[in-house]
Amino acid sequence: MNCNILNVYFIMGTINCRKDPLETLEEALQAGITCFQLREKGEGSLTGKAYEEFARACQKMCQAYQVPFIVNDDVELAFKLNADGFHIGQEDLALPIFREKAKGKIVGVSVHNSREMEQAILNGADYVGIGPLYKTQSKKDAKPPAGLYFLKAIRKQSANFPIVGIGGITEENANAVRSSGADGVSVISVICHSEDIGQTVKNLLSKKKIN
Repeated sequence: MNCNILNVYFIMGTINCRKDPLETLEEALQAGITCFQLREKGEGSLTGKAYEEFARACQKMCQAYQVPFIVNDDVELAFKLNADGFHIGQEDLALPIFREKAKGKIVGVSVHNSREMEQAILNGADYVGIGPLYKTQSKKDAKPPAGLYFLKAIRKQSANFPIVGIGGITEENANAVRSSGADGVSVISVICHSEDIGQTVKNLLSKKKIN
């Protein structure tokens, strides 16, 4: 997998946004995000037909900007829409079975320890999301922050495997995340709550990974 896809990986659902979600996504796409994950979860999130219609609108927008469209957890919807990829947690689905069904798709897995990292690679993940690196308000069920030390350890363990950092990442600490071994940063609030999405994405993109 091309690690450039992970450069600025935007995750969003309707409940995360302070203004119109599709407007938020389009501004982020215009500014240069490199991947988008639809994560429609939490109290007040869309369901049923409204959820599917919103997902299709997001996908169409991503296609116009040639940015991968990833669906979080909802395997049924992802296959229905023929999404570019899927992101699954440790509790969601047996990865080997899923990998077989999702040939040709991007498959990402959330990882919280070294054992899960080994299993993700062994079972066919294309990339892993490591975190939360910092305290985050975007996920009510988030695990305690893993910190950059864990990210560095995982990078040492898996020298060339695609890794995106997630959880509490801001314009100010994005470079530290890359310097600690991540190929990119995955963000929710920093874009969804930004007063100037174009500038925020530009700042996130401008942080260079230090080898």
